[in-house]
Amino acid sequence: MVDSWARARRILAEAGLPPERLTHLRPLTGGTYNTVEELLLDDGTRQVLKVPPAETVPGLRHERQLLVSEAEFYRGAAEADVPAPRVLLLGRDLLMTAVPGDAWDGQFTAAEQAVLRAELGRQVARLHRVTGPAFGYPSGALGPLAEDWRTAFTGMLDAVLDDARDYGAVLPRPVDELAAALRPAYDALEEVTVPSLVHFDLWSGNILVERAEGQVRIGGLIDGERMFWGDPLADFVSLALLGDIRTDEAFLSGYREAGGHAEFDVPARLRYALYRAYLYLIMLTETVPREMGEGQRRWRQGAVAPELVAALTEIAELS
Repeated sequence: MVDSWARARRILAEAGLPPERLTHLRPLTGGTYNTVEELLLDDGTRQVLKVPPAETVPGLRHERQLLVSEAEFYRGAAEADVPAPRVLLLGRDLLMTAVPGDAWDGQFTAAEQAVLRAELGRQVARLHRVTGPAFGYPSGALGPLAEDWRTAFTGMLDAVLDDARDYGAVLPRPVDELAAALRPAYDALEEVTVPSLVHFDLWSGNILVERAEGQVRIGGLIDGERMFWGDPLADFVSLALLGDIRTDEAFLSGYREAGGHAEFDVPARLRYALYRAYLYLIMLTETVPREMGEGQRRWRQGAVAPELVAALTEIAELS
């Protein structure tokens, strides 16, 4: 059994912090892949430690070296002046500062919700102004970065389709049929020429909100491990998970106000359908290596699989 305290003290020392300052350690829940722990030091500061699973633990192809991508996201967030953790040490593990707030649980008034969504839109627009050297996952999990988005993203799709084959994932259509249904949208990927910072996992659990003096604000964006360099439009999928960002007027208003481009012509709609299909393929396939329980598998078949079919239908109609 791993001694979490000994590991935390060792990593603090590697980060140049006195390990004897550690006074409390507790696991954080909500993640499905890495082990996450909160460290409390004797001066009241909080830090977060992420530990990847052993290399023998099964996962999806893009999940190798996730913490490299996460650290890159936090670097980009700092460049964009968007609240997020600050990296203290990146080795096999990742030590970072904690950010204030709790996961967005939806317990807000309609007015507060609108304020937060607009603020989120402005922050995401600033993130999307950060650019990378080329396209794809900076972790190198799927190979070197690509010079064009079509090559990078079709490679990402191929990887998750291969994962689905290998794990025998339950999908609404056979894998080869799914692959064929996606291809008519590939030409639309060629419109993307700038590799922008994409978080790709901005569902409510990864957006921390704090309340102070009766006001609500976003305390930080976390869990950037799914980050890649690509099309900003891809971030809209998790921002409206199992929904449609085009109906989120507050978010889009804030996004455009801060200079974000959010137009939904036919090529953009095709790309948006491709990105929805990619995320929903991941969500359906990962149930196997994660060994998720029957309840979670049933929910994903009932909620996620129809959204995958809807994305494929939109591609067919627009093509």
